[in-house]
Amino acid sequence: MARDSRLNILGLQRFGLGLRPGDLAAIGGDARDLFLDEAKRRSVPVPIGLDLVGQAQIGSAFYAFQDKEKAEREAPRPAMQAAMIPAPGGMNGGEGASAPPEPPLPQRIYRDEVAARMRAGLEPLAGFGERLAQFWSNHFCVSVSQGNFVRVLAGAYEREAIRPHVFGRFEDMLLAVESHPAMLIYLDNQQSIGPNSPAGKRRGRGLNENLAREIMELHTLGVSGGYSQADVTSLARIITGWTIAGRDGRLGFPGVFAFNAGVHEPGVHPLLGKDYEEAGAEQGRLALLDLARHPATARHVALKLARHFVADDPPSALVSQLVETWRRTEGDLAAVSAALIQSNEAWGTEAAKLRQPQELLLAMLRALGRKPEFGPIAGALATMGQPLWQPSGPNGFPGNNDAWATPEGIKTRIDVAAVWGRQAAGAASDPRALLEAVLGPLASAETKQAVARAESKPQAIALLLMSPEFQRR
Repeated sequence: MARDSRLNILGLQRFGLGLRPGDLAAIGGDARDLFLDEAKRRSVPVPIGLDLVGQAQIGSAFYAFQDKEKAEREAPRPAMQAAMIPAPGGMNGGEGASAPPEPPLPQRIYRDEVAARMRAGLEPLAGFGERLAQFWSNHFCVSVSQGNFVRVLAGAYEREAIRPHVFGRFEDMLLAVESHPAMLIYLDNQQSIGPNSPAGKRRGRGLNENLAREIMELHTLGVSGGYSQADVTSLARIITGWTIAGRDGRLGFPGVFAFNAGVHEPGVHPLLGKDYEEAGAEQGRLALLDLARHPATARHVALKLARHFVADDPPSALVSQLVETWRRTEGDLAAVSAALIQSNEAWGTEAAKLRQPQELLLAMLRALGRKPEFGPIAGALATMGQPLWQPSGPNGFPGNNDAWATPEGIKTRIDVAAVWGRQAAGAASDPRALLEAVLGPLASAETKQAVARAESKPQAIALLLMSPEFQRR
């Protein structure tokens, strides 16, 4: 079924990344076909950069960084040497002052990962795979506020545990997520010790239920998924021993996932009415597979997908279609994603969802043709309340409009639009032409008039960026 150009562009905003100048001519027919083609080809951008490496290299480098910091802290500093250390910026802080030093390793890695993540969103024409990667990264969120180890691993976690499975099977993504060092550190599973394990008997320490609780409440079944506190405790016992290899390499290459049998709670453990026999790390894998295949998981995640892409209160028929597809295909995310795109209900609602700050910033970068630089990106996202990989809790950033459409939230968007309008005015084309290029028939007469009557080019661009048609999808 062909779609009119207005609905095409609305779809590109709802399921994609936002239009760049020239994209309208490149799209051609039905935008839905672009999204379905991405799902068929399993097309998900992979952030790349000169220094982006995997968990093994990062973990090893981070342990070395910690050791170096410790040695420097403990090294004696003669009084004369301390007195001779110059002030920041050189003796006079003026001409001839040395360049500022490179930030420490955790901040360097985070900086490079943020820029690479944003670059990944600039290339695709449609960008459905990238939007889904961002959805799943928030569903299975970690936060760099947990400490430097998560800070250095957050980007690698998304690249290794999320992106390869966006159009794969949910159970594979779940296993990759829950065994990744970033998640194990974020939710403290490396601190969880089976009370009856050899280590538990020696140290008198016990379970940490953080990861088990969030697996059930947030990642799979949902808060109304029919589990009990006893199930949480049992799952925590099952995944004791899921940890990270230390710097000594005793359990494996430093910094990667390892199973420590010495802290694993032995025995048979019941979960949701089923007994899981003692099987070491395999016991946890089998439990996670059953959680991934549980009917409550299909319902919980399908509803969250529909709420994210379509409306806070999505059509029940849409949710039912996603659940049925999930169950029929046993969690094939390519099929579920295709069902979302093919649903008339997903296209039939007006633009009601406010773009979240990360989505908005990426749409602004694409519309204005700006290169992703860490400083402006980090500053704008912090101002608007959604710094990359830094939600306030394990439930991720909120997905409902009310969380973002507050008076303070709108004010910060206006501030960012004004700043970016001033910065883009020199390079951007005529604002009226830019409006046609990135909004086309979505732009209302009121928005066109406001942009045409703006007092200056910076103001015109800011008004475009703050227009309801640009802010909503």
